[in-house]
Amino acid sequence: MIGRVTQQTMQRSTLANLQLNLAKMSSLQEQMSSGKRITKPSDDPGGISTAMSMRSEKSAYTQYSRNIDDGLGWLSSADTALQSAVSQLRGARDLTVQSGSGALNASGREALATEIESVRDGLLAIANTQHQGRNVFAGTSDSAVAFDASYAWTGTAGGSVDRRVSPDTTVRADVDGSAAFGTGSSSVFALLDSIAADIRTGVDPGPRLAEIDVRMDTMLGELSGVGSRTNRMTTTQGVIENRLLDLQISISDIEDVDLTAAIVELQSQEVAYQGALGATARVLQPTLLDYLQ
Repeated sequence: MIGRVTQQTMQRSTLANLQLNLAKMSSLQEQMSSGKRITKPSDDPGGISTAMSMRSEKSAYTQYSRNIDDGLGWLSSADTALQSAVSQLRGARDLTVQSGSGALNASGREALATEIESVRDGLLAIANTQHQGRNVFAGTSDSAVAFDASYAWTGTAGGSVDRRVSPDTTVRADVDGSAAFGTGSSSVFALLDSIAADIRTGVDPGPRLAEIDVRMDTMLGELSGVGSRTNRMTTTQGVIENRLLDLQISISDIEDVDLTAAIVELQSQEVAYQGALGATARVLQPTLLDYLQ
């Protein structure tokens, strides 16, 4: 059975097609003005789900990048401090060798002892180096200084400052001050006090040179560890930056509109719309005015 087609049926169908063409043109114009192919979830449910997942991953990697920047700041402060400490300790060693010549009088020995104590004070200041208000050599401790006046280390054993640099990797950003400088009577500061006292009393401080060398080797070991961790963070930083770039490109491929394709599609829709208008003019029922003309 053939259905009956009336003038009103054709009008409704024609107007519906016009509205459909207008909706497509409006959507294309919105995409071109915003630069986005997906402006709401219904535009592409699968695409928006993938984009959201990528944005979540991008947010995580952005945080890793911040962690690396902060960690590199800590390690840079530690590296500078340890290099300066090694340099000052070498100077103290030279002074110790010089004082063992036996040719110094009391005033000369006093001058050398004072220089040794000056090196001690410099090392103590280095050991209390801070980064953004935190002690580089005291771990997670919130003490005002890493080493107090009695040379006691105020850090927390095992309380290292770690930074997560990837989903499954953390890197230590601080240095164990008790390992680098010792603590209390076994610290490098106490060692220099003993050397200064030996020099003042005329005792040959030569046997102390081996202790200085041990302390220097320990500092160099910590310095090597800092360099290794810095290289690890720097390498990871490059990987993170590349991943962030890849994610941004992938998100753009999903969400951003292809302007060339959109322009071609808009022109096609405009032609279709003009054609629909022409068809509508023929389909709509003539009015009395049309007959009078």
